[in-house]
Amino acid sequence: MGERVVTCMSGGVDSSVAAARLLDAGHEVIGVFMRSGASQHPSGEQQGCCSVEDSVDARRVADRLGIPFYALNMEEEFGRIMDRFAADYARGRTPNPCVLCNRWLKFGHVLRFARDVGATRIASGHYARVERVGERWTLSRPVDRRKDQSYVLAVLEQDPLAALELPLGGLTKDEVRDEAARRGFFRVAGKQDSQEICFVQSDYRAFLRERLPADVDALQPGAIVDTEGRELGRHAGTAGFTVGQRKGIGVAATHPLYVQRTDPARRLVVVGPRSGLGCAGLEAEEVTWLGTHLATGESCAGRAQVRAHGATYPGTLTALDGGRVAFAFEAPVEAVVSGQALVVYDPDDRYVLASAWIDQVRSSA
Repeated sequence: MGERVVTCMSGGVDSSVAAARLLDAGHEVIGVFMRSGASQHPSGEQQGCCSVEDSVDARRVADRLGIPFYALNMEEEFGRIMDRFAADYARGRTPNPCVLCNRWLKFGHVLRFARDVGATRIASGHYARVERVGERWTLSRPVDRRKDQSYVLAVLEQDPLAALELPLGGLTKDEVRDEAARRGFFRVAGKQDSQEICFVQSDYRAFLRERLPADVDALQPGAIVDTEGRELGRHAGTAGFTVGQRKGIGVAATHPLYVQRTDPARRLVVVGPRSGLGCAGLEAEEVTWLGTHLATGESCAGRAQVRAHGATYPGTLTALDGGRVAFAFEAPVEAVVSGQALVVYDPDDRYVLASAWIDQVRSSA
C-alpha cells in the first residue's frame, strides 16, 4: 500500500518527473506549487521557480497525471527570506536565500501542509539522496554530481529529512529529460533550470535599494582602500561588493585587485592582491547536525563546502558553545564569505555531517 505524498511541483522537468515516479510507485500524490509573490515584485519579473508561467506548467503536469494540485500562498513567509537577504548585505555578508527557502518554505511550510492533509511524506525533484547513518538521517550525493543539490538541502532538520522522498537521486539530468519526453511532458522536458535567486532579475543592488532604508550604511558612498588603509578610489555602497570580486571594482592598478572584505559601518571596501584571499579557518552559527552530532569541544575530520556548486576542502570540524562550530582547513581556501552556508561532508565526501551559516573568517595571511 502506497503512502500519501505531498510533492513540491515547480513547473520544471525535475519535479514533474519526481511526481510521476512517485505515482508509478503506488503512492497517492498531491502536487503543491509555492506562490511566493516574487514574480510580481519589480525586481522579479517572472524569473526563477515561482512565476505564473511555472504555476501553469505545474498544473498541466498534475492534470496529465490525474493528481490533486494546490497553489499555496507563501508571499508573507517569502518576505522573511527577502528581508534576510537584504539584512545580510547590510551587515557586509553575502547571503544564500535558496538554502533558506528550502528550510523555511519547501520543507517547513509544505511539511506542515502535508500533515494537515494527512500525508506521511513530502517529496521534491532535488538531486540528492536521503540516507540513514547510525541513528540519524542525512543527505548523500546523487548519481549526477554535476547537478548535486545536497548542499542547498543540508540545513534540513531530522524531522523533515525523515519524511523526505527524493526520487531523482539515482538518475542523471539527461535521463530525467528523456523520461519527461517519453511521458509526454513536452512543455517542461527541455525547460531551462531556474535562476539562482528568483526575486532578483539582474541587479541585486536595485533590489536592496527597494528593500532597505535609504540611510543604511551599506548603501552610502565611501572609500575603497588597500590593506594599509590608503584610499584608492570611491564607491557607491559596500552592498555592491563581495569578497573575492575582481571585476567592476572601479580602481585602476598595475596589478589585479580583489575585494578582501567590506566594512559597512565604516563605509569601506578593502582591496588587495589575490594572496590575501586565503582562509585558514572559520566559525559558523546555527548549526544543524545531520550525519553526526558532536558535543561541545568534540572534533571530527570532514570536507567543507563553502558555496553552492563549489569544491570541498579537507579539515577538522569542532563543536563550540551556543550552536556554533569551527572548521580548520588543512590548506588555505580562497574567498570564503560570511553569510554563505558551510556544509561539512564525511572524509570520503559522500554524505553530510553538518551545516551552519558562516559567521567569522580567519585569514591565512
